[in-house]
Amino acid sequence: MTTTLTSAWADNLRFLRALVTNPKSVGAIFPSSPALAQAIARQIDPAAGPVLEIGPGTGVVSEAILERGVAPQNLTLLEYDEAFAQHLATRFPQVHVVQGDAFDLDRTLGARLPFGAIVSCLPLLNFPSAQRLALMDGLAARLLPGAPLIQFSYGLHAPVVPPDGFAVTCTAYVLANLPPAKVWVYRQN
Repeated sequence: MTTTLTSAWADNLRFLRALVTNPKSVGAIFPSSPALAQAIARQIDPAAGPVLEIGPGTGVVSEAILERGVAPQNLTLLEYDEAFAQHLATRFPQVHVVQGDAFDLDRTLGARLPFGAIVSCLPLLNFPSAQRLALMDGLAARLLPGAPLIQFSYGLHAPVVPPDGFAVTCTAYVLANLPPAKVWVYRQN
């Protein structure tokens, strides 16, 4: 229990440091709650194929994805912040951690390997609409047919209009998060 509390405090300090250094890239005042992380992870079928998480930060959602049953070797974490990426590589040694820019997927990830689910923890509402749309199109192109693209946001509406051929559904409203958040799932029609 003491180790868990110490780890949580260390993660909160990492988060606070990143928030102060680059608030636009963090986009929240607190890390995602375990309740939000679990609501996101419930949208993933562990048997559907590899999973990509972008913007994992300290790894709260990553941990929930692994607890959901996704094998560590089937999880790729794409993190922009170098310090977070190093922390994630230490915290999850069997997970593939990539430090790079989610808005430049071809350069960052290379070949377009299909994913059974993609989770975005990026603060999309902090970015211009055109940049959000381009990101979602790039992510949609990397999904297996019918696979979910999962995004959470603090807004009342989905943060991005669905890419062509996709529909979006709100699957959860998590009050046990600060601020409360909605989980949005984009899926091919």
